[in-house]
Amino acid sequence: METVRLRRLNRWQAEGLREDLADLYVESSQAESGEEYRGREAFLRRLTGDIRRPGFALLIAEDTAFAGCAFGFPVRREGTWWRGFDGTLPQSIEQLTVSGHVFAITEIVVHPHAQNQDLARRLQQRLLADQHASLGATLVDQADSASLAAFLFWGWQDIGEVRRPSGPAVLRALVLPLGPRTAARPDGLGHDNRTQRHD
Repeated sequence: METVRLRRLNRWQAEGLREDLADLYVESSQAESGEEYRGREAFLRRLTGDIRRPGFALLIAEDTAFAGCAFGFPVRREGTWWRGFDGTLPQSIEQLTVSGHVFAITEIVVHPHAQNQDLARRLQQRLLADQHASLGATLVDQADSASLAAFLFWGWQDIGEVRRPSGPAVLRALVLPLGPRTAARPDGLGHDNRTQRHD
């Protein structure tokens, strides 16, 4: 059995592999017949938009072919990522955002035939570690119960609703604390100087 390797790509490599990554997305999605094209185009728009963001990072998993990918970008310190959050953002998350310790994972794709059943978790953990993040962040369509369940299983915490004018009506804001768990901060929602991202 081939070993699945994880490899970082820079933005130029990601640009060159856009079509291959979109093919992986279509093969990995459970879209209804006839919906593949729309899903593929939406994926390409998201990828193209993210590639242009400062700090964009993409990690691929491969054996003899692409088995998965994960990508995202650092959350800007002024907190626009949290725009439309329903209620008050928890203070610890606001502090981590302002200090530049939050990395948003905007896409995780794993081929259904990938040998490693834990590949999605490996991809996200490695991507966040490579970025020296103290907190991972993502937004998931509330109607996508399978994705929500997977993120919660991987240890992400649901912190509330986000409503944006474009896209799904209601998104769930999820965070993955990566800071040390101490008696003072049992949730791991604290920044660690060793994980400070360099600007």
